[in-house]
This record gives sequence, structure tokens and C-alpha cells, in this order.
Amino acid sequence: MSQPLLFLVGSTASGKGRVALEVAERIGAEILSLDSMKVYRGMDVGTAKPSVVSQNRVRHRLIDVADPRVRFDVAQYVREAERALAATAATGRQPLFVGGTGLYLKAMLYGLFDGPPADPSLREKLIAEAGAVGPASLHRRLREQDPESAARLHPNDVRRVVRALEVLEKTGVPLSVQQREWTAATPRRDARIAGIRHDRATLYRRIDERVDRMFAAGLVGEVRGLAAIGALGPEASQAVGYREVLAHLRGEADLPATIAQVKRNTRHFAKRQETWWKHFPQIEWFDVGADDLQTLATRLTTYYRLSGSDPSRRKRE
Repeated sequence: MSQPLLFLVGSTASGKGRVALEVAERIGAEILSLDSMKVYRGMDVGTAKPSVVSQNRVRHRLIDVADPRVRFDVAQYVREAERALAATAATGRQPLFVGGTGLYLKAMLYGLFDGPPADPSLREKLIAEAGAVGPASLHRRLREQDPESAARLHPNDVRRVVRALEVLEKTGVPLSVQQREWTAATPRRDARIAGIRHDRATLYRRIDERVDRMFAAGLVGEVRGLAAIGALGPEASQAVGYREVLAHLRGEADLPATIAQVKRNTRHFAKRQETWWKHFPQIEWFDVGADDLQTLATRLTTYYRLSGSDPSRRKRE
């Protein structure tokens, strides 16, 4: 592509979706989701998918492209993203990636991480161990040998913890080290990456407010309905919000405790996202203070236009 790819990133509940609508309308863009859970059909409330009204304002791609029963990995995302880029280009619009999944951002900039092939027997052994003594045991082992990877992975994310241990076992080199080398390579695409950032107290308040809105909007009913038809596979069922509500539906916690747990886990998730952003020194951060939506959208629009993403503006100037 002759023009740089545009990205708008930030932690969960930072307000990316709302401001992206304003920016997309101003620069003539379509929004391409950069979110590992919005890809799943039927998972709407708990992933804060854009509303029908928002999707009518601006075309959104890379949402509702996968069945939540099956795993959707980064390689599949890249394939879908390439198709979405081609489709957007055919409309003459500018693609604007918006989301908070750092691994997807990495893959779009640097290509796929070429780790060792899967070892089915080792994976089976590790998964069996997690089932027998609990996933925290595997996570402790990873923390001892690769603390950087452990810091960004939730103990219940058995699949990724197992993969990190597998890479360590097969190569003798921590996954975090290999990923740093991957990022140190030259990006295969020119990109302009803007990030929205709040102070910690404000972000946590926004997270709590969003979680309250999700439960008020029917998150429990959404999860109950998906679980009733077996629609939540191993990966989808571990998403923050869905994992805790599933435990609630099994009678493991009452609703107030479940809501509090979702808030805590979402804050932890935001911390792990912040760890991911450290891999991208090229992110231009926009600290959000007293700015209203329109002011922030104006600042971001100027950034994208000055970066060379708006050829019509360059001609005018």
C-alpha cells in the first residue's frame, strides 16, 4: 500500500470506539477492528461491540467473522485483515484499525511470529497438568522461567501459558525474548499509530462504569443464551466478563461479587495491555485530560493528516 496504515489503540474503556467514529468521518475512513473478541458472533454486550447506529454511520469490518465455538488465532486474523484491507481499498476509503489487541498490531506491522511448531504430546501433558492441579501451577512455572511472558498472561489463559512453556521447552529461549527480537525487526509496513491514554484513576473509573453498563444491558442473559447452545468455546469462554458470568451461572458467586470480579479482572487486563504498548515506541500518545470528544477527534485528525494519510488534503495544501 502506498499510504501508511492508520491505527488507533489504547486500553479497554479508553474511548477508542467513540472517537474513532468522529475521526473516520472526517478523514473518509472505514473502521477495521483490532480486537480479539469482537471477531466472535453473538458476543456483543461483553465485548462492547459498536452499535447498529455506529455501524450505520461508519462501515466496520473484522467484527462477527468467527464462530465463538472455535479458536480464532492471530494467523486467521491477519488473513481476514488482508481481505478487509482489499475490500476497503476497493471503496476508495481509508482503513483505520481501532482496538486494543497488541498481538494483532504486532502481526500487522511485523508479520507472524515464527515460533517452533506445536508439540502435541508436550501440549497434552501440560494441559493435563493444568486440569489436575489447576492452571495456577503452570503460571507459577512460567513466572519462574519467563516472568515477562507471565506478567502479560492471565493464569487462566491456559492455551497461551502452555504455548509459552512449549516454546521455552523446545528452544531454551523465553518467548518474551523471541518476541522482542521479532519486534526489533524492521516493520514490513509503514504505519501511523495513535494511542489514547488516561491517568490510572480515570481509566479505572471508566472501566467500572463500562462494566456496570454491560450488566445493565444484559450481559448475564447474553452469556446464559450462548452457554445454553454450547456456543462458547475454550477461547471465547475465557474472555473477561464471560468467564466470570459463567462461574456465576454455575452458582460459584452471587451477582454483586461477579460484577466486582469483572471490574478487578478488567483492570488487570488493562495493565497487561499497557505492557503490550511498551513494545511499540512508535505510538504517538494522546493524553486525555479535560478534552471533550470533538477536541480529541480534531487532534487525532490533524495527526493522521499530517502523517500523509490524506492525499486530498496534501493536494489542497
